[in-house]
Amino acid sequence: MTMLTRRTALGALLATPFAAPAIAAPWRPDRPIEFVVGFAAGGGTDIVARLFARHLEPRLGQPVTVVNRPGASSEIALTYVSRSRPDGHVIGLTNMPSFVTVPVERRAQYTLDSFAFVGNIMTDPTGLMVKADGPIRDLADLVRMGRERPEELTISTSGIGTDDHLLMVMLEQATGARFTLVHFNGAPQQRTALMGGQVAANTVSIGEYAPAPQGMRYIAHGGAARSRFAPETPTFRSMGLEIEMYSERGIVVPAGTPAGILERLREAAKEAAEDPATRATFEAQFIEPNYEPGATWEARMRRVQGQYADLWRRQPWRA
Repeated sequence: MTMLTRRTALGALLATPFAAPAIAAPWRPDRPIEFVVGFAAGGGTDIVARLFARHLEPRLGQPVTVVNRPGASSEIALTYVSRSRPDGHVIGLTNMPSFVTVPVERRAQYTLDSFAFVGNIMTDPTGLMVKADGPIRDLADLVRMGRERPEELTISTSGIGTDDHLLMVMLEQATGARFTLVHFNGAPQQRTALMGGQVAANTVSIGEYAPAPQGMRYIAHGGAARSRFAPETPTFRSMGLEIEMYSERGIVVPAGTPAGILERLREAAKEAAEDPATRATFEAQFIEPNYEPGATWEARMRRVQGQYADLWRRQPWRA
């Protein structure tokens, strides 16, 4: 090869651009997404799922269909999610505290290791409510009565192992008071019992009664700070009690979901949760939007589960 030919060939080689490495496109679902809820249609958890699904759909480009699989404090639904194919097309809505307490109470069909955590999307502090014109004026009154005559102080919850029930377990632990608890199927039945005088107080989430508090008032709630939906109500912490309690809801997918799929779901959930339109939708239902990233949320859930396990050892709530 002559010098000219070699130079020509070298020039052609240098002029040819090197092929750039292929960049994988972000994952997109190729069919509708199943959003699994462990409670019946029409309840608080179901409402949150249906509201949030509307804001997830445009970000994922597929319908997000809520599927109700009620029973066993969400164990049925979450077991289904944990055993689903980890391809991003089945997601589940958790409900606190049962999400972490079910594996504490019994040999459940799932553990926290069964899931990858997308993110928490809302919180709703659990509070104590009394009749507005009743004899209990504040938390001090309730605790005093619980110490002096617990058999006469009947308080309702929405069920064994719920946030309502566990709030009262924690209050007993913190104050030495004892309460006679009656477990109902939900907030409407609790409201009737309180207004009819069958119980002296209700434990309920703020969002359940804030829309229509006629004849009732909160005396304390389990938030870290005062709620804008009940700004006059003090927190347990503000009264010197180390108690926080919420109904929380977050999104999980099966463990083993590929990193690219998990990251895309986390991005979509974060975008949806922080969208002003989503916040307005939630707030109209007295729901406190509160996005918490998946990794941070998972670490907190594991820590909280340890706290409930310790509480269970000291005072099992099914005993």
